[in-house]
Amino acid sequence: MIRRLSLAGLVIIVVLALGYFRLPAFHGDVPASRPAQNPESKSSYRAEPTPNPLASTNTNVVNAAGPEAGSQPEPAPVPFPVAQVMQGVTDIDAHQAEGSRNAPIIMEVFSDYQCPACKQLFITTDRLLVDNYVNNGKVYLIHRDYPLPMHAYSRIAARYARAAAQIGKLEPVAQALFQNQEKWETSGDVDGTVAAVLTPAEINKVRALVKGGTMDAMIDKDYAAGQLYHVNQTPTTILHAKGQTYPVVGVVTFDVLHTFIDQLLSQK
Repeated sequence: MIRRLSLAGLVIIVVLALGYFRLPAFHGDVPASRPAQNPESKSSYRAEPTPNPLASTNTNVVNAAGPEAGSQPEPAPVPFPVAQVMQGVTDIDAHQAEGSRNAPIIMEVFSDYQCPACKQLFITTDRLLVDNYVNNGKVYLIHRDYPLPMHAYSRIAARYARAAAQIGKLEPVAQALFQNQEKWETSGDVDGTVAAVLTPAEINKVRALVKGGTMDAMIDKDYAAGQLYHVNQTPTTILHAKGQTYPVVGVVTFDVLHTFIDQLLSQK
């Protein structure tokens, strides 16, 4: 008979699994300042990552990002055995969330549409998560917009996606933005990318919402929520379960994530 793993043992298994899968290292460092709103500026600014107080308070941190591109592989991070006490999850835009709000696990994904690692997480992990945990009421998934200032068009993309969410079209627009990321980040044609997957009536509604200027306030609320967690790179996933919070930094495979989620669901 298999004994139930302790939380510390679970985290060690997750970390070992991350080392086994050798996840690629695509991520963006988030500066401490508010995301830039100037679409014309293609800044190469790269801020130094700020210390994560969640880790310094013995939070159970799973770092899935891996080493910097071009560097030597680093040893697997040492986990902290005690999770942080869960804070209330507030300022939820229901248009940006999937699943049941009464699900036993709440998952917030802080993401940037121009971030290659966010694209990878969305395509390889999040869609499987929706099929296996969100649609059956086990996970409440919240997308949080976290545009980085070094990405010239990420805030514009967030505005369009946010506007699409308000008319119930977040999923096709998010897919279009991530799948065509290399094209629109070069051309700046976010509008054309979104218009390609919407009807004329739908894109007109989205454009009106974007021009109305209300999307920025919603994006800024997501950014403020990330600051409370001291998010310092994208993607960052925050899992909340049974009064505790678990940050997962970087890209994580579905196989690793579902093992961790199953263990959280099995805990009394």
